[in-house]
Amino acid sequence: MLGRLSAHLFIGLLWLLHFLPLGLLAALGRGLGWLLWHAAGSRRKVALRNLELCFPEQTPAQRERLAREHFGWLGRSFLERGLLWFAPAERLQRLVRVKGNIKLAEQGGAPVMWLLPHFVGLEWSGPALMLNQASPGVDMYQAQSNPVFDARMLAGRSRFGTTAFVQRSEGIRPVLRLIRQGYAYLNAPDMDFGERESAFVPFFGVPASTLLAPSRLARSMQMRVQPIVVTMLPGGQGYEVEAGEPLAGYPSDDPEADALRLNQWLEARIRERPAQYLWVHKRFKTRPEGQPALY
Repeated sequence: MLGRLSAHLFIGLLWLLHFLPLGLLAALGRGLGWLLWHAAGSRRKVALRNLELCFPEQTPAQRERLAREHFGWLGRSFLERGLLWFAPAERLQRLVRVKGNIKLAEQGGAPVMWLLPHFVGLEWSGPALMLNQASPGVDMYQAQSNPVFDARMLAGRSRFGTTAFVQRSEGIRPVLRLIRQGYAYLNAPDMDFGERESAFVPFFGVPASTLLAPSRLARSMQMRVQPIVVTMLPGGQGYEVEAGEPLAGYPSDDPEADALRLNQWLEARIRERPAQYLWVHKRFKTRPEGQPALY
């Protein structure tokens, strides 16, 4: 865990690095990924275990190559965060390629839930949305244990547009109030948050604790659910932010069926860019009663 001084030094390093051309910064990020692969043994093991569970048809050598590539993208995502925190809007706009109708939330009708899966470029979704449409947005987030890093992260995420942040510990009520006031909701639900408000739903064929709240919230607030997928492009090419069409027929009156549908949709997107999904997260940490731990 970063101490206060270490956090200040790390943030200062990101400020210095953000002046570099993206191609050079990307190369440094891949180097950081190589270091993390060798130094972060616990996370390396988590990534390899996740890939073993999700891609059993691959050989161990294939999964290791995929995991190594993932760490390269992960290293890039750490260093390139300085761009999001410090680069001017004009530079960010040049780096981002937007696909689809990113202005959906400002076009009237039902409120919008932006569905943000955990690809390594996830942090770029907020600036891309706030710089390219006028609707305000609210995000529920987990406070960082280091207060210096937490403050810098929130400042970076708040740079553009009208944004609000609700700590997960505050619950959903502040989010509901803001949705009623016209805010779109940035929701990244594809992680293991335990058994509360969840069901065990297959994800790559493995029972995974999956939140039912997105379906229930979207149904109660009559929201349109629009997926936003970020792809990091090689070298200095930038980022692709794809604003998909609202999910037809979602939500339904069956939250568990909706959770399965989202998992199946996400599986298909992951297979398009498998090295860029966040494999270092313990997605299968919570197990059904009586089943052994997977990590």
